[in-house]
Amino acid sequence: MKKVFLVIGAGAGIGGTVAKKFAKEGYHAALCRRSDAEGLNKIASEITDAGGSASAHLLNAVDEGAIENLVTEIEAEIGPIEVVLYNLGSQIGGRSLEDTSLKVFELGWRMATFGLFRVAKVLFPLMEERGGGTMLVTSATASVRGNAGQHSHAASMGGRRMLCQTLNAEYSKKGIHVAHILIDGAVDAPDTLGKMLGAERFQQLREARGLDNDGLLLPEKMAETYFHVSQQHRSAWTHELDLRAFSDLPWWNHEA
Repeated sequence: MKKVFLVIGAGAGIGGTVAKKFAKEGYHAALCRRSDAEGLNKIASEITDAGGSASAHLLNAVDEGAIENLVTEIEAEIGPIEVVLYNLGSQIGGRSLEDTSLKVFELGWRMATFGLFRVAKVLFPLMEERGGGTMLVTSATASVRGNAGQHSHAASMGGRRMLCQTLNAEYSKKGIHVAHILIDGAVDAPDTLGKMLGAERFQQLREARGLDNDGLLLPEKMAETYFHVSQQHRSAWTHELDLRAFSDLPWWNHEA
């Protein structure tokens, strides 16, 4: 049986790039995302072409039973999930209170907080039986600072951060390491920031701040941190960290 790295939210940015790092280090990368089977299969093919092991799984994480069934299937057919990366976002753009419907607000919670809870609910008992495991959780500035127009995003990400803390309080002594990774800045990712801004504006941002300027967070460099945290000795676990480009002000010293 192979040791498995499961990533929920495997796009061409953080999720897919971190999966490539883990595959390079000998893990089977189980890649999951809601849509774009072509893009998902492309990442899996790039991993296997480089000599790694990967599988692609379409997953709508808000569907009842979808997460639970996927974890059960991977554990039975591929191998034990030693590391899971929960990389789903809940960013719906800036919306006033008036324009934030009850459905939209709840959807943010379902993606950011409830889905994470469901992964822990089904996977942590299995990890505990094996004596340990790691959950990496990609988060956002909104988990520690709420801005206007970010009602759903900030509430759901703040809940994500607190959930990570409660999971650590209960499971760290049982050998399960939970790391809340706060991404405090713009990521050079075409299928997240690129889609939000549009191709033209995204390229303008890359030329102004990214590329040789190193002013955007680079997924390849971020992946090194994700992997390092997953391999830490339990005497010095990192439970929360923030990543940002050198040229950005930190979240606690930034205009709202």
